Amino acid sequence: MDRIAFVFPGQGSQSVGMGKALSEASPAAAAVLAEADRALGEPISHLAFEGPAELLDLTVNAQPALVAVSIALLAALRERWSASGIAAPVPAYCAGHSMGQYSALVAAGAISLCDAVRLVRERGRQMQASGQGRIGAMAALIGLDDARLPELLALGEPHGSLTVANRNAPGQIVISGDRAAVEAAVAGSKELGARRGIVLPVSVAAHSSLMKEAAQGMARVLEPIAFADPSTPLLANADARPITTASGARAELIEHLTRGVDWVTAVRRMTADGVTTFVEIGPGKVLTGLIKRIAPEAIALATDDASAPGGIAVPFLEA
Repeated sequence: MDRIAFVFPGQGSQSVGMGKALSEASPAAAAVLAEADRALGEPISHLAFEGPAELLDLTVNAQPALVAVSIALLAALRERWSASGIAAPVPAYCAGHSMGQYSALVAAGAISLCDAVRLVRERGRQMQASGQGRIGAMAALIGLDDARLPELLALGEPHGSLTVANRNAPGQIVISGDRAAVEAAVAGSKELGARRGIVLPVSVAAHSSLMKEAAQGMARVLEPIAFADPSTPLLANADARPITTASGARAELIEHLTRGVDWVTAVRRMTADGVTTFVEIGPGKVLTGLIKRIAPEAIALATDDASAPGGIAVPFLEA
């Protein structure tokens, strides 16, 4: 029997209008979005539906909006499966990319939706304030061989802290750290074989040592939050180790702020464990594209589809 993984996207997948058609077509999705609004004490769903983009794209808004819409999509999928007389598939893994870990934890029953949307809002605040006045930056690099990564990092080291924040697919990484170090690495990346190097329009150095204060702050914020053992194994962002306990889930939300996201290793671990089908649950199709590059033999399905009824493509019902 085929094994399935549910995967959840992180910040950057948001767009104005996300979840609107879904909420109009699915009572279950509408209920999730209403619950998120109540938890935050404001209509984050309206911001997702109507924008403006400059407000939705702010970290403190994008993150809770993405969690809310992702879990709304999951609720709508379960609703449609049930209405069609199909048993909802039980995933072998839930895996989130960066902030998507919060959505994965909700899907696995480790934390509540209400706690998740409040936590990611605080996560955004902590990230923005972290770094003790240092100017952070991130950059995407395309076409660089993994074997040249030590040389790339060495280019930035004389200028400050630098690390690989995201290993998204073969030949596609994101670096993060002090702006001067990031810019120096990008400037020398073509000589190492990179096809492109692009400094991203962000003001925080996510998944780097500059997030140390944010990690400490989140440890305090998470202390009173109730966690349960995940009903489905999750994978740690940094090294794809399985997370199967409440304490492991709590630790992951602290550790992944300062450690990188190795999506390549996560996908390969799941395929090595027999996963043949990946279902991306959340706005956009970023993870679907990455998975197709990492594991071309696997089936990768995006559920966000503006052309489908209610804006949702339901796997195992529709071609």
